[in-house]
Amino acid sequence: MLAATPIARTDLAWWRQRHEAKLGELAQSKPKLIFLGDSITQDWELSGPPAWRDFAPQWRRFYGDRRAVNLGFKGDTTASLLWRMRNGEVAGIAPKAAVVLIGANNLGRVHWSAEDTVAGIGAILDELHKRLPRTKILLLGVLPSERSAWISETTVRINRMLAARCGDDPSVSYLDLTALFMRNGVLNRDLFLDPRLTPPDPPLHPTAEGQVLMAKAMEPVLAKMLGDQPRS
Repeated sequence: MLAATPIARTDLAWWRQRHEAKLGELAQSKPKLIFLGDSITQDWELSGPPAWRDFAPQWRRFYGDRRAVNLGFKGDTTASLLWRMRNGEVAGIAPKAAVVLIGANNLGRVHWSAEDTVAGIGAILDELHKRLPRTKILLLGVLPSERSAWISETTVRINRMLAARCGDDPSVSYLDLTALFMRNGVLNRDLFLDPRLTPPDPPLHPTAEGQVLMAKAMEPVLAKMLGDQPRS
């Protein structure tokens, strides 16, 4: 299935250049912590103003002294993340921990099923086990969004399947952060930047405030993996 098949995006100049730049950053930094994902992860590199898109100071707050490398690429599916991993992004490094957040784009234009997406995420976990056998993995569930009824339903199915899968894998810690983005049973649009854009888009990408909530929720697990003190 395509979701578990490495697919390059090297036809896109920015994507190719970012991949090459990240290979250089990895070689230089020898990271203790890596983040693997899509635009939600890449957004940590954004600086404001306004405050809702001022992510970079918060990245420094939580990860600045942890030799962390951001391997988030806008628009990536599980297939393209898998390609990057097989083409240098997890080679020659030995991080203590890896945070994985991927799958949102599987439900967009390519419209892959929950089963296919979970297979793709499973392939990414298998690749990490193979190439970074001593690295502990923090897998995040696909975040809620407000794109379509099918996407919302499929997101819930994916996260339930991931919880069941990871229950049998002691080297993977799984966190479903959906509850952080809900208020009174519905999506809290205030925690997403997309409705603030011109023109507005449906909620998908957390604001800086939303990602701080994510970071705080991850800290107990991540600090234990890294052997340091939780950040606040």
